[in-house]
Amino acid sequence: MARWNKTPVSAELVKDLCQRFKIDPVSASIMVRRHVTEGADIMYFLENDLRFQHCPFMFSEMEDAVDRILAAKEENEKVLIFGDRDVDGVSSTTILYECLKDMGMDVQWRIPTGDQVYGLTKEAVDDFEKQGGTLIITVDCGITSADEIDYAADKCIDVIVTDHHNPGEGTPDCIILDPKMENSNYPFHDISGAAVAYKLVQALRFAKTELYKEDICLLNVVPVNEAYTIECVKVRNLAVKARLFETIVPGTVDISRTKLMPFLDGQQIFVWDEEVTRRLLAKIFGNGVEFNMLDLRPEIAKIIPSVSGKSLLALKDMSKIALYSDEPATEIDGFYNLFVTYIQRRNSLRFSQDLKNEERDLQLVMLAALADIMPLKNENRIFIRKGLEAINSGNSREGLKELLTLLNLSSRNLTATDISWNVTPVLNAAGRLGQPELAIQMFLAEKPVDRIEFAEKIKALNDERKQIMNDIMPEAEKAARETAVHFSGKVCTAISEKIPRGVTGLVAQRLAKQFDIPSFAVAFLENGICVGSVRSARGFNAPAFLSQFGDLFIDYGGHDASAGFSFEKSRLDEFIAKLRELSQTIELDEENEKTFEIDAELPQQYMTGSIMNVVDGFEPFGMENQPLTFLSRNLRIFDVQILGKGERQHLKITFDCGKNKWPAIFWGEGERFHRDFEKADHLDILFHITRNEFNGMVTPQLIIEDLKRTENQ
Repeated sequence: MARWNKTPVSAELVKDLCQRFKIDPVSASIMVRRHVTEGADIMYFLENDLRFQHCPFMFSEMEDAVDRILAAKEENEKVLIFGDRDVDGVSSTTILYECLKDMGMDVQWRIPTGDQVYGLTKEAVDDFEKQGGTLIITVDCGITSADEIDYAADKCIDVIVTDHHNPGEGTPDCIILDPKMENSNYPFHDISGAAVAYKLVQALRFAKTELYKEDICLLNVVPVNEAYTIECVKVRNLAVKARLFETIVPGTVDISRTKLMPFLDGQQIFVWDEEVTRRLLAKIFGNGVEFNMLDLRPEIAKIIPSVSGKSLLALKDMSKIALYSDEPATEIDGFYNLFVTYIQRRNSLRFSQDLKNEERDLQLVMLAALADIMPLKNENRIFIRKGLEAINSGNSREGLKELLTLLNLSSRNLTATDISWNVTPVLNAAGRLGQPELAIQMFLAEKPVDRIEFAEKIKALNDERKQIMNDIMPEAEKAARETAVHFSGKVCTAISEKIPRGVTGLVAQRLAKQFDIPSFAVAFLENGICVGSVRSARGFNAPAFLSQFGDLFIDYGGHDASAGFSFEKSRLDEFIAKLRELSQTIELDEENEKTFEIDAELPQQYMTGSIMNVVDGFEPFGMENQPLTFLSRNLRIFDVQILGKGERQHLKITFDCGKNKWPAIFWGEGERFHRDFEKADHLDILFHITRNEFNGMVTPQLIIEDLKRTENQ
């Protein structure tokens, strides 16, 4: 019997969230149960504007990357974009290639095809050298390619790494953009490789403006009793580089003895109200001190008319970003937020094509985030929402539009779940079966007829992939069951010449889910190399475990929950022996009984169509933001139907909730009717709420997770 758990929540905290962020009590209680209580986290559930994403120049080496690419453009250098074969790699490659091509650069792309190994290779470097190439940019790979990057350097080829995987022991000696690097300075570690490429593209677009690499200081003066506080924020490429707050009593200190002079040295000084600011500075330092400053208020008012005539004091509490700060809003922070919004809106007006291209890019970033199972928090939520928004408004980008039409999805209002189940697996099939280039060609093809042809080929590969999995899984499951015994029940493996290299990840994933232990799948290549995938279960850290194999691997890498590796076939016995040895050291989280965590209890009066507003507020759903689980008690059954003729039949139950009748589906649980309940019973149910589309009609539908007969009916 599964356990139903509804964690108690603080009524005061729920009330505080309702008042502070103007959200309904049900949503607030769900946020508290899900530990989404900090303003910075709540912001990404309530806001949908790209203004709330992180500045690309927060990457410590972003400016270096942009300068190197601009230098390549200036010198007409040949540039190679080297990506990975999966959806993330294909998306990353497409995003960066389109940008550099639009800049007029001599750029080409390359990804592993057939049975070629993951990551940058010396062969790829050699091929590029023969063409006279001088700059390689890796996307969704490269962070573990230190040897190959040194090899490229010996041939006078520079490399820029854009990646999101965990760094290995040896860090490449080159420019690196990877949020998981300790010194990256990027505030959110869990973006996809495509998101990193998108950030680089954002930075390249900003580099077209006159503010690129300009040192700017925003300055404000605030009276404090008989003193004045001078607030300064140093900004470069819209990213905050330093702050200064200095409180001074007029006439007590010479300006040369303050921290202000060295802080302002070499900066353009921007103020909100020049006349007022000069008068206050004169009171502090006397009329003999001159400041060279520019008044931004008139310029900002042209783009944002609502701020006209208002002081920073009046504006600071109007800032949406300030609303989500757990610190009191300050005038200088309000000034900075307003400045960034102004520059972004101004640039959108000046470079309207960039805005259109960004919409196309974000659809690929969305695909990558969902395919690579990125946590659906922080700016990932905005990326996915904006990508879905473009698709659902009829603005699907080239290639994706044709694929959605082929999959009969173009007329539906798609969710993140729809994309995860119906689109990304199809795209991934091209890479799994050795033809990932088809996806890039589909995205880049100029003629619709060509894009349709590529989409059809990709769909055919996905059909083939399904058949392969049906054929090999019985043997893989048998092998896993037998090998788990040899590894103390801590690990299972499927090692077979029948497993194509492209589906090792899928095999390992299914085994991990079925047996609830870390699972390895290994395939054999014709060149004498074994390639494998590992998928995690119960807290197992995949890359950390693989790091213990010493020099056995040719290469390895990945995320905490999933990783890949390769080794010479001649060392297979050594691999198995080492795996058996290391498996003894594995400590897995305890197996627990099935527990359903309840997000909110809905009395019958809440069972109306308006509850969809709560559900929509928590979309998109996925990793670290699972669909909402509701509890309703004592629901009267209006009708029960058993669906399906196969071994596992389904239940369709209609509940009478007063004014509303709610249809519900309980997948694969047809046997529970007459066993656990009868039509005359009332039920307590746990459920998700989705939308069901049929014949153009969209209606709410419950997806039951568990049920039991109501006690004391």
